[in-house]
Amino acid sequence: MTATGSTAVAELIVQLEAEQRELVLTRFDNDDAWRLGVLLVDLARERGAAVTIDIRRGSHQLFHYALPGTSADNDSWIERKCRVVARFGDSSYLVGARGRLAGRSPLERGMDPLQYADHGGSVPIVIAGVGAVGTVTVSGLPQADDHALVVEALRHFTTT
Repeated sequence: MTATGSTAVAELIVQLEAEQRELVLTRFDNDDAWRLGVLLVDLARERGAAVTIDIRRGSHQLFHYALPGTSADNDSWIERKCRVVARFGDSSYLVGARGRLAGRSPLERGMDPLQYADHGGSVPIVIAGVGAVGTVTVSGLPQADDHALVVEALRHFTTT
């Protein structure tokens, strides 16, 4: 990785860490999962984005919706991204960026690529005073866009 590339990845890591500190909820129940999921579906529809959306508390899937143009492959990506968040407690995009900065592949970091995908799109659901309790995941767009869609929805959700 070039010095310029390293700087860009380091700046991305700082941004992603700040987002994660910002996106903290006061509560999260099944009804919240429904509202957040519908918000994501609406945002995706407005943009004509063919994505699959998944929301979990722990391993319990509370919301799952696949917009037209998606496939079972998106479900596989969701599973692999969720495993990264569950294992590391950080967004899948942040884990991937840290790996790129370190110059180490997922396999070199102990992640079988058939089981883990450190690509953007899965963000931990964090409750103040509790910690990470689940995940919000989007699959179908380039990784930065998957991540940005989740962040946009969580920002909106934390203000309503």
